[in-house]
Amino acid sequence: MVTMSTAPKIWTRESGLVEKRDVWAAMKRGFRGRCPRCGEGKLFRAFLKTADNCARCGLDFTPHRADDLPAYLVIVIVGHIVVPAILWIETNYTTPVWLSFVAYLPFTFVASLALLQPVKGAVVGLQWALRMHGFDENPPDGIPPV
Repeated sequence: MVTMSTAPKIWTRESGLVEKRDVWAAMKRGFRGRCPRCGEGKLFRAFLKTADNCARCGLDFTPHRADDLPAYLVIVIVGHIVVPAILWIETNYTTPVWLSFVAYLPFTFVASLALLQPVKGAVVGLQWALRMHGFDENPPDGIPPV
């Protein structure tokens, strides 16, 4: 059983001074596949595998926990593009079923693959900017690491 520290935490001016992190800049850098802190190092070492750390600034990427959020966001984004387009085409034009499958399925597949890595990078950038999971230099006491 893990016990929590009951000692009161004393806040000082120095403990409140932390690096300001711009959320939109970090997400934009992550979307481009770059380090959310410096914007120069590569975020990914493979298609969806993040690098262990940034080659330029040394930021550790291992604590990120993107999990399934990028996939859900890609489904929402691509769905909001494809479904209205399909509804508009099918209500205004009469297309054969085979033509519909030949057109819609490859577009949906390619759009999903094209957005998956950038969206994951933006999620990792968001986590870094908001100091989520292990991206905080001073984690609170009593919370075990993931």
